[in-house]
Amino acid sequence: MPVADRIFEDLKQAMRNRDKARVIALRFIRSEIQKAEKASRKPLDDSAVIQNLATQARRRRESIEEYKKAKREELVAKETAELDIILSYMPEQLSREEIVDAAREIIADVQASAPRDMGKVMGPLMVRLRGKADGATCSQIVRELLGA
Repeated sequence: MPVADRIFEDLKQAMRNRDKARVIALRFIRSEIQKAEKASRKPLDDSAVIQNLATQARRRRESIEEYKKAKREELVAKETAELDIILSYMPEQLSREEIVDAAREIIADVQASAPRDMGKVMGPLMVRLRGKADGATCSQIVRELLGA
């Protein structure tokens, strides 16, 4: 079943179960996917939906950090719950070691040796790991491997 359809079915189930928090989160997730579909003027395939979910997950992580700085624990809890729901629809996230292995392989392929070569590495790495790893984590790992 396509990811977007699974989200819709889970939304209907959450409505039946009267799970208010899950309904709100799933409605927001679904509305973001629908906005992307309107912008592209065609239904999104699974990879585009996963990419959209990754963007939503990144936004939630950024919000969580900001709320932690502001000591707003109730908002941290809300955003964390929504992040967990988003992550449940995404493919299994790669471990740090798997990201390091993929980055090393691409660094060798493009013969990158210095921090200025980061762009040469990040492009192919993100294409390979799209939806499976957070871009900020990948960037940090590549920076470490290139000695920046």
